[in-house]
Amino acid sequence: MEIQKVGVIGAGQMGNGIAHVMALAGYDVVLNDVSQQALDSALSLIHKNMERQAGKGKIAEADMKAALARIQPSLKLADVGATDLVIEAATERETVKQAIFEDLQPHLKPHTILTSNTSSISITRLASRTDRPERFMGFHFMNPVPVMQLVELIRGIATDEPTFSACQEVVARLGKTSASAEDFPAFIVNRILMPMINEAVYTLYEGVGSVKSIDESMKLGANHPMGPLELADFIGLDTCLAIMNVLHDGLADTKYRPCPLLTKYVEAGWLGRKTQRGFYDYRGETPVPTR
Repeated sequence: MEIQKVGVIGAGQMGNGIAHVMALAGYDVVLNDVSQQALDSALSLIHKNMERQAGKGKIAEADMKAALARIQPSLKLADVGATDLVIEAATERETVKQAIFEDLQPHLKPHTILTSNTSSISITRLASRTDRPERFMGFHFMNPVPVMQLVELIRGIATDEPTFSACQEVVARLGKTSASAEDFPAFIVNRILMPMINEAVYTLYEGVGSVKSIDESMKLGANHPMGPLELADFIGLDTCLAIMNVLHDGLADTKYRPCPLLTKYVEAGWLGRKTQRGFYDYRGETPVPTR
């Protein structure tokens, strides 16, 4: 089956990035959200990011205009159901994702492939709530989507080979690289990355180092481009906590217990860059550590 039209559910940080790269690759895109404001913000950000790419000579002005014209914003799930491939990119909460797939089901074409951009939740379990577990898989982009090269492809227990091959072809058309991951909690990247971030938060919590010293140590001592606490703010502390909870619950190992300080920041609503405060305060001209 040739995929020509892609539906993206969720116009947030990941959803607008996925719509961006899909449209540039020549796919017609339906970008769906429950909020008109979220759709308007997403389209504005996509336009801004594409203009930046055009200004750097990475894409042609004509290609940018054509890509923007391919994106159709919509508040109706029925519009998403008319696509060949659906990528769910809603918040990292299983109940929300399950409800989306259940509401979407009556609108789907028989051949439509369903995927989730989840960074940690069981693909097999999500697929079991649909009428097509064999045509369901994980399609996990990295953030920021237009920049990052990797896409994790995760098969559920029922995912068939044509579905996997079709998603591999989409990744190749995007000019990105796919990595096949088994359906275990947090897959590959976050199985390794999130415990490192959680350990950095424990290092802060226990007073081993300050925010600044922890981040500088990992940047200068391990050659990381971004410190772990700075990276946590970029990802979103709520997302980090959600993934650690999935790891802790799914693998039943105390080494994945979320740091109490991470939980406290999330309870305070200090979620990182998206709320202007996390391990750094972003409300001034330059970020300032909060501890």
